Amino acid sequence: MSALPRNVPTSTALRGVRWVRSSRSTGMNNCVETARPCPGPWAGLVAVRDSKNTAGPALLFAPGAWEGFLTALR
Repeated sequence: MSALPRNVPTSTALRGVRWVRSSRSTGMNNCVETARPCPGPWAGLVAVRDSKNTAGPALLFAPGAWEGFLTALR
């Protein structure tokens, strides 16, 4: 069993995904964006990137881990 990928060096490698910003974003590009990649080795994971650097790296999380993180923030 191979380990899940933890990141991609550039979020542009996640082709065909729709990046979503938080509804609480102020429009100042000081937030993160999330996406749900479908095809390829990232299918089923949650991708997270910095909105100030949209071509930069993206972190990848299992959905349960991402939901746990969000719950802890609330």
